[in-house]
Amino acid sequence: MKPDEIADLIEFSGRAFAGLLGALPQDAAAWRPADREWCVNECVGHVIEAEKHGFAGRIRIMLGAENPSLATWDQAAVAKARHDCDRRPDELRAEFEPLRRDSVQLVRSLKPAQLARPGSHPEVGRLTVGELLHEWVHHDDNHLRQALANVQAYVWSRMGNAQNFSRG
Repeated sequence: MKPDEIADLIEFSGRAFAGLLGALPQDAAAWRPADREWCVNECVGHVIEAEKHGFAGRIRIMLGAENPSLATWDQAAVAKARHDCDRRPDELRAEFEPLRRDSVQLVRSLKPAQLARPGSHPEVGRLTVGELLHEWVHHDDNHLRQALANVQAYVWSRMGNAQNFSRG
């Protein structure tokens, strides 16, 4: 896929995350389907941090240096430190939206030759900007699906006999 196509997809998923945060009440956004599962707010908090550390952040590093070493980050520790389940969805939305706008602009600005720029990751090896762009789409969609599944699970117990529409 071309950078503009990737930009369109991450812009779309960004609007979906923002829309979900705008629609959910606090209790639904903070609800966890199980003890070790993330709430919707944590899904979005992880997407925010992944954008900073794993996608836009790494792409900027790769554009600015010749075959740089790319740092790992402790995703679980960062998620725990953020306390996103305790935050209001509108706070997360206010943090996410400008970050995503900047990221979409970055992706749209990429030239074909920049897609081949490499970096070296200690866990997965050599990566190119183009490969990271494609993983970004995959990652966004995975966590959007997770957030939407949380909403489904949240409303399930409140459906009463309407659950029978979904059992057939």
